Amino acid sequence: MRSWLAIALMLGVQAAAPRGSLEPGTLPQSWTTGGSCPEQPPFRSHEYNSDFVILRQSGCTNFEKPFLYLIFGERAALLIDTGAQTADVGGAVQQVIARWAARHGTAPPPLVVVHSHGHGDHIAGDAQFKDRPNTTLVAADVQALTAFFGFKSWPDGGAATYDLGGRVLDIIPIPGHQAASIAIYDRRTGILMTGDTLYPGRLYVRDGPAFIASIRRLVAFTRDKPISHVLGAHIENARAPFVVYPEGTKYQPDEHALELGRAHLLELDASLTDMNGHIARRVLRDFTIWPVDPPR
Repeated sequence: MRSWLAIALMLGVQAAAPRGSLEPGTLPQSWTTGGSCPEQPPFRSHEYNSDFVILRQSGCTNFEKPFLYLIFGERAALLIDTGAQTADVGGAVQQVIARWAARHGTAPPPLVVVHSHGHGDHIAGDAQFKDRPNTTLVAADVQALTAFFGFKSWPDGGAATYDLGGRVLDIIPIPGHQAASIAIYDRRTGILMTGDTLYPGRLYVRDGPAFIASIRRLVAFTRDKPISHVLGAHIENARAPFVVYPEGTKYQPDEHALELGRAHLLELDASLTDMNGHIARRVLRDFTIWPVDPPR
């Protein structure tokens, strides 16, 4: 009998758009951080390409070690998440923006700050952007998201779009981990950013029916789109299959790659369907479904 992952891998093959139609980029072999404190900088930045930058907070500042994403268009830049406590996220982001502006010979672009969801390790740096010039800070709640992106009906009214100037992003409501969770699809790179809803680690499910509906929404959304990578907000798994680092681990010397694929989304959907509405903890090769109470 074929495993769900094998089936998902077959179903995940997408011929709708060739890889060459997407902007290419690179990901590092390792994101290891927190091994030598406090010498390491609070954030490590990596250019997937010149207009798509990934920042990873050091375990020296916070064990959550979240990933942040900074995406540049012709008219504006979008920052996804502001990190966990005790780090100068404003300074790190400013350095990346200054390098980008110098390379392009332009003034720093306006910055829009949004969040994958509203938990503390993704919004802790908001105060550093609240009074930043030429910056729009969108609160991590459904009302603010609906007003800013113009959702017709949250969460079932379909995806919204946001144009950074020559770069259209799709914003998909995906509550279940947290009420204001969103996924963001970048059409230029084919990257789907999923926050804490899908990543190599513990997928905390706080609202089971909403989570199931959100995963089905993502499956439907991605059905006719090229997905180069699925990038979440953390790494908690080791490279060894089925192994998860303990909560609170600051240094993960052999951690899983950040990137997942659409096959993992299909595997998650299949596992949830198999549970028939009764979500239970299930350890899979690259992540764990982890129901928790109460919802928040």
